[in-house]
Amino acid sequence: MVGIADRAGPGSRGILWAPQRRVTTVALLLVVTLVAFESMGVATAMPTMVAELDGLSLYSWPFTTFLIASVVATVLSGRVGDLRGPAPALVAGPVLFAAGLVVAGTANGMAALLLGRALQGFGAGLLLVSVSLLIALTFTDRERPVIYAANAAAWVLPAVIGPSVAGVLTVSVGWRWVFLGLVPLLALGFVLLVIVVRRLPAHVPGVRGQQAGVIAAVLAALGVAVVTWAAQHPSPSALAYGLAGLLALAYALRKLLPAGTLTSRPGLPTVVASRALISGAYAGMEAYLPLTMSAVHGYGPALAGLPLTITAVGWSAASVLQGRFLDWSRQACLRTGFALVAGGLALFALVSQPWFPGWVAVAACAVGGAGMGIAMPAISVLLLRYSPESERGFSTSAMQLGDWVGSAITIGLGGVLLTALASAKEPSPAVAVLIVLMIALALLGVRLTSRWPAKV
Repeated sequence: MVGIADRAGPGSRGILWAPQRRVTTVALLLVVTLVAFESMGVATAMPTMVAELDGLSLYSWPFTTFLIASVVATVLSGRVGDLRGPAPALVAGPVLFAAGLVVAGTANGMAALLLGRALQGFGAGLLLVSVSLLIALTFTDRERPVIYAANAAAWVLPAVIGPSVAGVLTVSVGWRWVFLGLVPLLALGFVLLVIVVRRLPAHVPGVRGQQAGVIAAVLAALGVAVVTWAAQHPSPSALAYGLAGLLALAYALRKLLPAGTLTSRPGLPTVVASRALISGAYAGMEAYLPLTMSAVHGYGPALAGLPLTITAVGWSAASVLQGRFLDWSRQACLRTGFALVAGGLALFALVSQPWFPGWVAVAACAVGGAGMGIAMPAISVLLLRYSPESERGFSTSAMQLGDWVGSAITIGLGGVLLTALASAKEPSPAVAVLIVLMIALALLGVRLTSRWPAKV
């Protein structure tokens, strides 16, 4: 397999800050941190901005527009990356993301806000794949757990203080600065990435293998949007067009994922399927935990969201831990991650019931977050290990698509169950059924990742 020979690298000390990598490390971590701050900040400021722009009826569309653009850009970035390397997307991604920040920050109506969000989504999609390809070029197989641990740590500060900062900005100087305040820092990130790109070796395309079509990407993005909308607005007609969206999504995924992903063939297909399974399982808990804490246990907004902060801390701590042991089996890490996520979900299934103490949600998120922190770097390492160099862009875009689709479907399923079995005021029956299904997904992940050899 590609990448096996480069396992014998230096120790963990100095991997990130070796002289030849310092600029790359700073650029990567700065860009990741800024994208994370934007993500956390927008969610906090969204109620205020859509109200001011008279767009309450379109509340979900700034998120949906971002998702659609990201899906298309991810596939496009994968194709360009396999043909020309990560350089084009590394340069274009920050420019488009910054343009989206400016457009959204100066929007005088919902149309402009949605355009800004589309530009941000397109820029983020380009960056997601190109950053992975840059890591593949810069760090050896044995060293990659360290940079993935650093990326996870870069999400912690935005997760902990991002919502509070966005709230203060929204109240004191206005929601527009949630977008505009990031532009100068993103400009610095762009300059650093340009320096990195100028140092990259010339890309030599390999034999062209699997490729994802942009038309299929658009179809997948629309399918996700339709399914999400149908779940949020249940009705007989929503059931019909939601089913049509699922069929369109299934057709598109056959073109966008490695052959054998839907049947979890051992190797690369199982890696991509694992990302969809674990992301979908955990997204189901994250989406409905605040509702459970407030509606079932009577917690206020601040305390209801506290367990999600614990998720970020547990995620980062576990990711840092796996980055300190470079010789750990990444297959074993992935299985362990699935098992921990299943444990965290089991605790949350109990928390979803009014007779169980709500504070246990903190433990559920600590355990589940640790599982994600161990599993996600392992998935990224295994993806590059199993992928031929000429198809790393395709594989990375497929992995990210699996993440988005898995999360969208499980969150949408929760909405359907909430409507059919319960209500927002008394969500316990629906949340319990959803989480039991999510536990089944996590245990399926344990089973699937037990079928391949211990060593690649």
